[in-house]
Amino acid sequence: MDKVRVLVNGLRFPEGPTVDKTGCVWCVEQEGEGLFCRDRDGSTMRVHTGGRPGGTVIHDDYLWFSDSGQHAIRRMNIETKAIDTVFDTLYGQPLNGPNELLFDKQGNLIFTCPGPSEREDTGYMGVYSANGMAEIIADGLSYPKGLAFFPTDQTLLLAETHRQRIWQGFWDGSGLSWETIRVWSELGENTKNLPFPSPNGMAVGPDKNLYVTLFGAGLVRVLSPDGAVVRDIALPGKNPTNCTFDLSGELGLIVTESERGELLSITSS
Repeated sequence: MDKVRVLVNGLRFPEGPTVDKTGCVWCVEQEGEGLFCRDRDGSTMRVHTGGRPGGTVIHDDYLWFSDSGQHAIRRMNIETKAIDTVFDTLYGQPLNGPNELLFDKQGNLIFTCPGPSEREDTGYMGVYSANGMAEIIADGLSYPKGLAFFPTDQTLLLAETHRQRIWQGFWDGSGLSWETIRVWSELGENTKNLPFPSPNGMAVGPDKNLYVTLFGAGLVRVLSPDGAVVRDIALPGKNPTNCTFDLSGELGLIVTESERGELLSITSS
């Protein structure tokens, strides 16, 4: 049985949870224009960034975050809290609402740009290489968001939110290409009784399963390495945005939920 605990409430559209090496849980407040941190002792702090921050990822000594308001990928030095913009254009155009971030083992940053939610087929996935070059690696997508390497670090998954499906492909970190792409999971087929089962953020669990937040359905769906549904985790709010795992095991699965503005901890009781 899953035990759902509210770590923090009153957040302004939380997204992009991640845990740093000290055990602090970070996320963004999209409508609060900043980053939020919960320390292991329960104390909290906010860092104002401006814009509309989205996804986050820890890399080296930085908390990297997307900013759809400033059409940029930015980062904050975790120790000094200094913030700088890494890049904000692609092929001479502003980034199209950047959201999810994921680093591969070669130090390349993979990112999604969903674009406006009301426009179909304008989203794309891009990569910012370790040598500082940005390019699109998949386009024509309908609101792409979540990213994960699963079940291996050469298998890249992409959640196409508005089409309620997850794509899978071989990731070549040296050639910067995504190959042999196929639909890995059709979430709409397994959630016909739900109002809007839209895959959003994803995280790989210690049990070697994939955890997918279903925005609008109030669930985290657990999928096996072959894409089969293992189980669902019901949440108190309808709009989970993303999730991550606390590698120490203390907080288990950490979920951001935007309807109620909560940061949740889910553990097995």
